Amino acid sequence: MVHVHGGTADGAVTGAAGRAGHTAAPTTDTAWAALGGAPALLERIAYGGPPGVAEGPLAARLPVLPAARSAVAVCALAAAELTARRTGRAVPDVRVDDGAVATAFRSERHLLIDGRAPAAFAPLSRFWRTADGWVRTHANYPHHRARLLAALGLPGTADVADVAAELAGRRAEEAEETVYAAGGLAVAVRTPGRWAAHEQGAAVAARPLLTLESIGAGAPRRRLTALGTGDGPLLPAAGLRVLDLTRVIAGPVATRTLALLGADVLRLDAPHLPESPDAHGDTGFGKRSATLDLGSRSGRAALDALLATADVVVTGYRPGALDRYGLAPEALAERRPGLVVARLSAWGDHGPWRGRRGFDSLVQAATGIAVTEAATDGTPGALPAQALDHGTGYLLAAAVLRALTEQSRTGGTRLATLALARTAGWLVNGPAEPPSAARPTAPPYDPAPYLTETPSPLGHLRHALPPVTFDGGPANWHRPPGRLGADAPVWADR
Repeated sequence: MVHVHGGTADGAVTGAAGRAGHTAAPTTDTAWAALGGAPALLERIAYGGPPGVAEGPLAARLPVLPAARSAVAVCALAAAELTARRTGRAVPDVRVDDGAVATAFRSERHLLIDGRAPAAFAPLSRFWRTADGWVRTHANYPHHRARLLAALGLPGTADVADVAAELAGRRAEEAEETVYAAGGLAVAVRTPGRWAAHEQGAAVAARPLLTLESIGAGAPRRRLTALGTGDGPLLPAAGLRVLDLTRVIAGPVATRTLALLGADVLRLDAPHLPESPDAHGDTGFGKRSATLDLGSRSGRAALDALLATADVVVTGYRPGALDRYGLAPEALAERRPGLVVARLSAWGDHGPWRGRRGFDSLVQAATGIAVTEAATDGTPGALPAQALDHGTGYLLAAAVLRALTEQSRTGGTRLATLALARTAGWLVNGPAEPPSAARPTAPPYDPAPYLTETPSPLGHLRHALPPVTFDGGPANWHRPPGRLGADAPVWADR
């Protein structure tokens, strides 16, 4: 493995990178600076892996592999830093393997459940030609499908041909607004320039890649739980309780990583919201899963009991969506001083779209990525992985780990805020190849060394191994995913 490190990160002020917008390309240095990490620690990172990764699974015009590599690197470095903080030893060396990164960023595509490959997108989740361009819809969930069809005036039995015919006569932005007004999900495909000129694009560009700040008082927390026993791995998050209120990919990837590192992660879902068991089969490793109706008196009482001893709360809903349950960052800071709060959304906390739902594929369409990755005939394209989801997930985990380190030093209640659109801006700011650019040839990339098989309550799983590695750290999760909602909404014994 070649030992390489960057030399441009300044990292002197938490969240300093990109304050005037996304001025930095997707590198480990810029991500670590955004996290407020000490630049000298970048020397601990070594990069390597098989040839052919950039030309294979993550091949794209945009720098997907550098961004993916950087997100995983800072996450692993933050884990190593917290390990050193809790052991009193030197920061362990970090290893970033491009093969592991590429495999993990496509983990949902590598997953097999009893030999079956889960479906990625529903038939109505796709690009559609409109009267003046293209629109992207997301209808993986039944309620989103129903709202899309209702917004277009189509019956519930409508198929792809019916939707295509209806959207062909509408303008892209008119379809976007009509579907949104009905509670559905559709986004006009924009060029990077049109996104930059859009009010939401400008709001996102004015913000840094991520923010990590203190929002309240709180004494430094002493975490004395052993990081490992005997010959076991070092687990920097051992003994920590993480309340996971996230869905789909980005948030669950972050909490899956915290579970890898030893945290007791409890995922909570509303009993009335559908979720894909297959998605949980990919992102549920190391966690327990419970359902909780926060609108009921008993549900609120159970939440209060969980928050009373929580160390970290991670949310992945629209800004403000959970505030009525006492889960606004300011309310959490008041009721649980010293907590680390991490928030993830699609479009960010600012701008006219702050309250809109969104998914990786929709953010790609809105921010110009789909145009940049378009086919030669102009058909919009997509990144070779759900890179905004996975990248943001590892950055979110890194932010939590850095917040835990800083909280243990100086106290306070910490808030990390990330958005898929911010990560998109970081990626788009990197160098893009022209459509006709020839790609170097390389031996075929084999993901087999980065896959393993595990029996689980869901069936026999083939899945990606974690890419976050450091000397002495864990190589795999301590438990497979269980069934969604199968656990009680209580913490495990410490």
